[in-house]
Amino acid sequence: MNSRIENYLKTITSHLDSLDINDRVSELNEIRIELSKHSPFNKEPVDCVVWVKNTSVEANDYNPNCVAPPEMELLRVSIASDGYTQPIVTMKKENDTREVIDGFHRNRVGKECKDIQERVLGYLPVVTINYERESKNDRMASTIRHNRARGKHTVKAMSDIVIELKNRNWKNERIARELGMEEDEVLRLCQITGLAGLFKDEDFSKSWDISDSEPDSVFVPLDDLVDEEEKEKYGFRTVNTSDEKRIFHTFDKWECHKAGFYSATHPTMTKDQCEEEYKNFLSDEERFRSALNRVITEWKHSCEHYLTNASMNRIAWLGQASLCYASGIPSTFRAGYHLLTEEQQSKANEIALEYLNKWLTANSMEEVNLEGGMPDRQSTIY
Repeated sequence: MNSRIENYLKTITSHLDSLDINDRVSELNEIRIELSKHSPFNKEPVDCVVWVKNTSVEANDYNPNCVAPPEMELLRVSIASDGYTQPIVTMKKENDTREVIDGFHRNRVGKECKDIQERVLGYLPVVTINYERESKNDRMASTIRHNRARGKHTVKAMSDIVIELKNRNWKNERIARELGMEEDEVLRLCQITGLAGLFKDEDFSKSWDISDSEPDSVFVPLDDLVDEEEKEKYGFRTVNTSDEKRIFHTFDKWECHKAGFYSATHPTMTKDQCEEEYKNFLSDEERFRSALNRVITEWKHSCEHYLTNASMNRIAWLGQASLCYASGIPSTFRAGYHLLTEEQQSKANEIALEYLNKWLTANSMEEVNLEGGMPDRQSTIY
């Protein structure tokens, strides 16, 4: 080591060792900040990690990331074993407080887990986001980018943020660019909150075919304050985001989407032909079972996204998905189910339930009865 630097360090370290913990941390932070000013990397937030009291770090109110208890415990164990390997990304606020941009759960662990809190002396490691990105729009976009990079977010919270950005006059193109999405995905997130009434579906489906969507010009900024009467009147539907076992995947990962599940037409068959084929398919037990088995074993992302949602008609989805797998016929022709006799309908339901339970047990989830597989016992289930 350069002798001059060594002498500087001896003076500094001697001084630091004479201070109590809080003053020592404060002065070390000042040193890091001053050194970073002369760093060629000072535009990168990670160039300057400082430690701040955990009471000064506040969670944001828009984080779309959701970690289930087992993963939360794994994060605690990871930090307990390996220490904090990533700082919490924050933005400075008034009164010496900071708002979390990324690291919501690292923040929680440092505050709520006694062993961790004691080890880091009630402090948290933070970096500060670039000052030019401190508007709420930019903060929300930054939070989503961090979460999406790790593949963790909840659809409902994401849709709330998209609606807020639209209310702030961001165009779909800009939202897509800032959040790392395709514009189609922005439209789908709009459907989940506020704008769902534009995309009502007469049967079970909580998604729609993008080719049937209205042009962007018809989207009017709305809030998500919809009471029960309005939900009933306009047919608003919400997704199940409270279940800890619920798994979400963006639509570009859905195998059913790639297979044409949400297409409006079939390339070679008429509406009547598609519905007739649906009837024939559901009444052919061997063919129906074979397709169901392929769906639950090969359509990993689609099954995780739909079959972990206990609030939707999973029996219906499996029937429509198996037909799409076997023949490429979209779900829009599900009315073919009504061409079956009541006895055939009941048999088809029982077969679909059997394969739903096969998938659930294979994924360490509890089996369900027919009521659990098709909530509210909708008469139109395929």
